[in-house]
Amino acid sequence: MTSLGLNELQQQKMKMHPGFIAALDQSGGSTPEALRHYGIKEGAWSSEDEMLAIVHQMRTRIITSPSFTGERIIGAILFENTMDRDIERRPSADYLWNVKHIVPFLKVDKGLAAEKDGVQLMKPMPGLAALLGKAKAKGIFGTKMRSLIKQANAAGIKDIVSQQFEVAGQITGAGLLPIIEPEVDIHCPEKAEAEQLLKAALLKELNELPAGQLVMLKLTLPERDDFYADCVRHPNVLRVVALSGGYTREEANERLRRNHGIVASFSRALVEELSARQSDAEFNALLDRSIQSIFEASST
Repeated sequence: MTSLGLNELQQQKMKMHPGFIAALDQSGGSTPEALRHYGIKEGAWSSEDEMLAIVHQMRTRIITSPSFTGERIIGAILFENTMDRDIERRPSADYLWNVKHIVPFLKVDKGLAAEKDGVQLMKPMPGLAALLGKAKAKGIFGTKMRSLIKQANAAGIKDIVSQQFEVAGQITGAGLLPIIEPEVDIHCPEKAEAEQLLKAALLKELNELPAGQLVMLKLTLPERDDFYADCVRHPNVLRVVALSGGYTREEANERLRRNHGIVASFSRALVEELSARQSDAEFNALLDRSIQSIFEASST
């Protein structure tokens, strides 16, 4: 199969197939927290390399689980270290697609800059072109990059969306599909107003994209049900997905059910209750229940 054919097949899966995206892309400062929730305390490693090896074991256990397949999971977001490692002697992205039939994505941002105008922009990404080239060579379909909105500040939100779409253009030019993620903090004191400003800025940028140039949007579950329906229907949007953002899985699923046409891209809510101490049978049963509940909430 040609690479173009493969890309089209993956794009079709992302657009049409029922299911959700598993976000397995914690990196940097969030990795120790992810391991702590998994039952591994910070003293369990003596170097960053050891920590990354442990987190890869955790992700490998999730990805190789019998319940983790393309029937209910349409995509998975990795971070660079996971992409560079193998799962069952195959490169991670290759394993996801060719064994599990799950479309592989890569987190490309380098974290958040200091807060200004009520938002945190993405830090500079001087090595982005090289990273995109490596990702393409390793069989990655698309990318994800996160910014954070903490206040309903029109200037800050405009800056976040402008930065996201500017970088998205570079990602599209490299032959990958960008997931734009301007997260609204669930603790934002004027969350509904911030979402109003965000939607207006998103639609302005979307309306300026050339016909046929596709992006995906990863958004915080909104205060008003079906608030992002205009984005779901937009011809330049392949799919809108929702982050869990600190909500429990139960609350995130409940909010998701009320937002039709949006599917999950959960991280913490997906792996809630999973533990290194569980037997494989316990682990797989819990993960199966988690995946099923998120799958059902994504099928509205």
